Amino acid sequence: MAHDEPQKPAGPAKLVIRNIGLLLSGKLEAPILDADTVVAVDGRITAVGREKDVDTEGATTVIDAHGTTLAPGLIDSHVHPVIGDWTPRQNQIGWIDSSLHGGVTTMISAGEVHLPGRPRDVIGLKALAVTAQRSFSAFRPSGVKIHAGAPVIEKEMEEQDFKDLAAAGVTLLGEIGLGGVKDGPTANRMVGWARKYGIQSTIHTGGPSIPGSGLIDKDVVLETDADVVGHINGGHTALPDGQIRCICEGCQRGLELVHNGNERAALFTLRTAREMGQLERVILGTDAPAGSGVQPLGILRMVAMLSSLGEVPAETAFCFATGNTARMRKLDAGIIEPGWSADFVFLDTAQHSAGTSLLESVQLGDLPGVGMTVIDGVVRSQRSRNTPPATRVPVVVKG
Repeated sequence: MAHDEPQKPAGPAKLVIRNIGLLLSGKLEAPILDADTVVAVDGRITAVGREKDVDTEGATTVIDAHGTTLAPGLIDSHVHPVIGDWTPRQNQIGWIDSSLHGGVTTMISAGEVHLPGRPRDVIGLKALAVTAQRSFSAFRPSGVKIHAGAPVIEKEMEEQDFKDLAAAGVTLLGEIGLGGVKDGPTANRMVGWARKYGIQSTIHTGGPSIPGSGLIDKDVVLETDADVVGHINGGHTALPDGQIRCICEGCQRGLELVHNGNERAALFTLRTAREMGQLERVILGTDAPAGSGVQPLGILRMVAMLSSLGEVPAETAFCFATGNTARMRKLDAGIIEPGWSADFVFLDTAQHSAGTSLLESVQLGDLPGVGMTVIDGVVRSQRSRNTPPATRVPVVVKG
């Protein structure tokens, strides 16, 4: 596992990626770009276009994509980290590094709920949130960006507590419903305080997932008005279709579909969002680590499932795992255009797939092969040890 920070060059670090066969932008409005070259300087994209039209001089690192697909690094909108790259939920080391090999370069914490003896008093839960925020800000397992420090709210909290958390750098709430707050009026009041101080909220949706959690139905979800409807397809137990439709139609918040949820309910939510013309609300997570384990390929599996069974173009499904989440979560990674973070995943058709191209193979339900990941302009992994082997892989030819 590569936990160390890469050695930085003396001058500006310039990355050039050339010979890109297909460039996925992450943007629903234009998911495929007419370009074969991307340039990044000091971890930020500076140019996207044809090689003859962009400045490739002075590159410190050059990657020949060998005709593979370049996409924004995948974003997992719903994880439960604890400390470093270890999870007590399954007593597993290296789960974040394994997810990197599934193309995930950014993760969003929905609460550090699996910490043994997790404090539930106000002082303790605030301390845990600040510790997680500080820890993952200073230490990126294998380079993966972990947005953590997401306190699970309790009834004893007051407005000053949210102000204190924001002042300390906390920007997320853990899943509402995993702690003592399970009613709409209390949750709505606290979401209002969080929003006032720039803290984004997510609510648990569906039946209980762990001891101490409980049913959160449509009435609580709609009254709470959290920023993201967490695992609207259940985590694991989904609400009835009628309630899911009411949530989709009754608010304009993010609709999070997770791997560790009800797949049929995920497809129902996708169809409902499409009927409403609101696919921009759909974002993806794994809800891992969980009782069903860790899913390093969970985001790729969701993309393939939603494309093949939900009948959406593969390039659109990739947006659910990149640009949609970036915009919903107010991130600076997840879209390929100048000014954004240089976080990428190189993909290609898995060997012997029935699909004749990457997009066709995904639309047939096959997982693509990951050939390389890049975070902040730095190569973090090469041929994936977890995905099916890609037909072609990129090569670092300089640097």
